[in-house]
Amino acid sequence: MGMGEHDEVPPRFRTPADYLDAASALHTDMQTFLHLARCPYPFVWQALASNPRTPVDVLADLSSKRDSAWNDGLLLRLLAEHPNADREVLLRVMAEIEARLLSSTTRPYAAVLALATRQELQPDELHHLAALPGASARMRTGLRRRLAERTPRKQ
Repeated sequence: MGMGEHDEVPPRFRTPADYLDAASALHTDMQTFLHLARCPYPFVWQALASNPRTPVDVLADLSSKRDSAWNDGLLLRLLAEHPNADREVLLRVMAEIEARLLSSTTRPYAAVLALATRQELQPDELHHLAALPGASARMRTGLRRRLAERTPRKQ
């Protein structure tokens, strides 16, 4: 495909509000979801990550989007909480969180806590996040608590 992005834009997308409306709609089709995931607006990415009908392929694409520390943290949390997020999407989210905690550029603590509630991930897969340089004492405590709440303790 060429760079003719405007050729791919459905006629109804004239303003950012049009993108947001379609990203939030429950009747959006797959082609439109894919188009919306490529748009430049972080609030549209967040709306897609909040829409329960957003397909897993689009969620996977969204996991690598970057804008600002605040927007990225919110997007990662929404993806970690999304009902259609499968193990692959959750592992992508975890990799993004790990990169951020290693680089100390952002603190996606809410996304870490959301991941801790997901049964698709094993507690052992999440524990290493607590040891990363960007992890705060509060995040480590929250992570331990969330993992303990979801996993029955063995005597």
